[in-house]
Amino acid sequence: MAAALLARVGKPPGRSPELVALGKRSYGIYCTACHGVAGAGDGSVAAKLNPKPRNFRTDKFRQGSKVTQVFETLGKGVPGTAMVNYTNLSEEERWALAWYVLELKAGKQ
Repeated sequence: MAAALLARVGKPPGRSPELVALGKRSYGIYCTACHGVAGAGDGSVAAKLNPKPRNFRTDKFRQGSKVTQVFETLGKGVPGTAMVNYTNLSEEERWALAWYVLELKAGKQ
């Protein structure tokens, strides 16, 4: 299964400070309104959403928390939630965003 996923989404680029910085920039544009600045699910519109946005530090990731799984979620969205797909972003930006979300999960940002 993991090999099939990698074949579909491509091999992830290695985590780098530049990629994480790009992800942080994209996160600030596309994600903070729902997930909040620190990824706690407390953005400015979070209270109006049902279900509530994921708290990256404490909530389980429904579709997996590996970088390839987060990347896939960014491409497909999460049905039944306000999490839309971000196919408007380049592959590089989605990989960067996936790495940044994992930084938030780890409490590094």
